[in-house]
Amino acid sequence: MVPTTYYIALSAILFTMGVAGVLIRRNAIIIFMSVELMLNSANLAFVAFARQFASLDGQIFVFFVMTVAAAEVAVGLALIVAIFRTKKSINVDEINTLRG
Repeated sequence: MVPTTYYIALSAILFTMGVAGVLIRRNAIIIFMSVELMLNSANLAFVAFARQFASLDGQIFVFFVMTVAAAEVAVGLALIVAIFRTKKSINVDEINTLRG
């Protein structure tokens, strides 16, 4: 049986990788993937704690987080496609030129 601390350590590593991806990368798709990585690391922590405390509350919360993440991806990718059609680039530094 794997201890809960291993799952939490893996969750922390995944969350750190997601934060680094959001802060370092300039490609909008990579940023969205990094946000999804952070959400999945939080889901892993929820499931680990739900397993440790023998409760289904964490797993139910994960279901809702996954639903919101799917909606976020759909809206985010639609925005990325719309920006790419007008600017021919999805570099986050160039998005501020959409003013006006």
